[in-house]
Amino acid sequence: MHAQLTQYLFEEGYCEADTEDEVEDDDDDNIKLPGEKKKAKKKMMIGCTQPRRVAAMSVAARVAEEMNVKLGREVGYSIRFEDCSSERTIIKYMTDGMLLREFLGEPDLASYSVLIVDEAHERTLHTDILFGLVKDIARFRPKLKLLISSATLDAEKFSQFFDDAPIFRIPGRRFPVDIYYTKAPEADYVDAAVVTVLQIHVTQPLGDILVFLTGQEEIELANEMLLERTRKLGTKIKELIILPIYSTLPSDMQIRIFEPAPPGGRKVILATNIAETSLTIDGIHFVIDPGFCKQKTYNARNGMEALTITPISKASANQRAGRAGRVAPGKCFRLYTSWAYQHELDDNSIPEIQRTNLGNVVLLLKSLGINDLVNFDYMDPPPMETLRLAFEQLYALGALNHKVELTKLGRRMAEFPLDPMLSKTILASETYKCSAEILTIVSMLSVNNSIFFRPKDKTLLADTARQAFFVPGGDHIALLNVYNQWKDTNFATQWCYENFIQFRSMNRARQVRDQLEALMERVEIEIQSNPADTIGIRKSICAGFFYHTAKFSKNGMYKTIRHQQSVLIHPNSALFDQIPRYVIYFELVLTTKEYMRQVIEIENEWLRETAPHFYKTKKLDDDDKVKKMPKVLGKIKAELERNYS
Repeated sequence: MHAQLTQYLFEEGYCEADTEDEVEDDDDDNIKLPGEKKKAKKKMMIGCTQPRRVAAMSVAARVAEEMNVKLGREVGYSIRFEDCSSERTIIKYMTDGMLLREFLGEPDLASYSVLIVDEAHERTLHTDILFGLVKDIARFRPKLKLLISSATLDAEKFSQFFDDAPIFRIPGRRFPVDIYYTKAPEADYVDAAVVTVLQIHVTQPLGDILVFLTGQEEIELANEMLLERTRKLGTKIKELIILPIYSTLPSDMQIRIFEPAPPGGRKVILATNIAETSLTIDGIHFVIDPGFCKQKTYNARNGMEALTITPISKASANQRAGRAGRVAPGKCFRLYTSWAYQHELDDNSIPEIQRTNLGNVVLLLKSLGINDLVNFDYMDPPPMETLRLAFEQLYALGALNHKVELTKLGRRMAEFPLDPMLSKTILASETYKCSAEILTIVSMLSVNNSIFFRPKDKTLLADTARQAFFVPGGDHIALLNVYNQWKDTNFATQWCYENFIQFRSMNRARQVRDQLEALMERVEIEIQSNPADTIGIRKSICAGFFYHTAKFSKNGMYKTIRHQQSVLIHPNSALFDQIPRYVIYFELVLTTKEYMRQVIEIENEWLRETAPHFYKTKKLDDDDKVKKMPKVLGKIKAELERNYS
């Protein structure tokens, strides 16, 4: 197996670079170099970061198998809320966020002799912060080997950032890929992708097809369209197996994409950009690329995060095309024009640090003793407005004082690998004596969008099952109800199946809860249970999420208290057909409209009780002149009916 790896041929080259240079910059994908690095002289660890959990786990499993050792011993992995490594571990794969947290216990990362930052081109928030920290360590630890590795990298820019580090290029094993463009832009790229799949299936030799779409909604739509059209064609065409892959799909369905196509048949895989780098599927000969992906954006002015469909970068387009040439010469059909590729796509994606909320990272860096965050060594600095907003939010939560220094509360909050608002909620549960319930709610929120499974052919049954869990108070209490009912069945898989709940997500929530419970001991909070006191539970949430308050206004919509943004309760919510005066939401999402997701009902007095420094009496009562609810609530019956589209 070792000898088959392309990198093996370059071992000598690596060894030479190893002896000469402190920092290396490598330009290839994550086909494994750590296997070779096992020959390091000292008993120190080799750390390799991956931007995604799936990749960290699967690559660790592959390397353990290759080295013929048990996963978790010599080769292990560490992801948020799950550590599969031991004292014997020499090669450790982890998400970039986990290596960041290791700085808290070991600021010079003395246990590591080699650090590999893989998939660096993805420029996740944590990867970008890691760059600044490991660059600093490499300067005062001359024997530390640092590799920045990626398949599509602006290598010169990275080399310059890392003190003119040498660039080491490894030619890939890729076969040639023919690229085809459309003559004119496509008005409906999902329909165009479906048509292209059928054209390939009818006219091209055997070989599987990979279609890149932006998310679950588009994948399900394309799946339906393909099923309908292949049904009409019947026996006129060969067998076409349609397989979706996205993060909230149950694992047993995800694994099917790796099964070979039946003899004489063909697989078509409908995937999100997870198949761009993190997953390699054998047998792909054709790629269909509509040229779009979903990207998280953050508006610092109104604190709103949105998942928006945006054009991909040239780097991503090339990465997608490369997927067709892994096993044989392939073809890539781009559903956009050659002109659009040349002139409309950016060379690289916008780094996440420039389009996301920085609260968590600011808290982490502050707890590492890095106080000057404005002049921190960023490869691409974040907008000042986003940084200012993060300071403001942490000050409001009590994590920073007026001198922008970490407070005792802030230090306790930093112990939790969570958003600062969730950490504050956990710490507030001590006051309201409901820490057991809050732990469950926070764990469920960490997997919140993948708890309920809603198959297209059973939507009515799935929606009825979901609504059976609704209880007074709102969605957080409903999530608590789901977990407690599952716990009463002794965590049964069958119960999940019957209630359209994803067992994998529930199991993950259970693991997260166990880890958080262990962290509670570190911050010396006693686990107390008070399930009947939903007011105490909601007050704890209020203490962490007072920023996320919205008030019902006369036009039938809600307005956020801070920015007066008009928002609606999401149709999936337990409170959708009720009209509480004040609500707190977990997140705002922009889909067809601006929705509040995971909502609870609160009283305005609770805001003054839990965040008196933030909510002054006048601020809440200014527009409270009408004490009674208006007779016309501004919602007609049609608007109150749940529409899940």
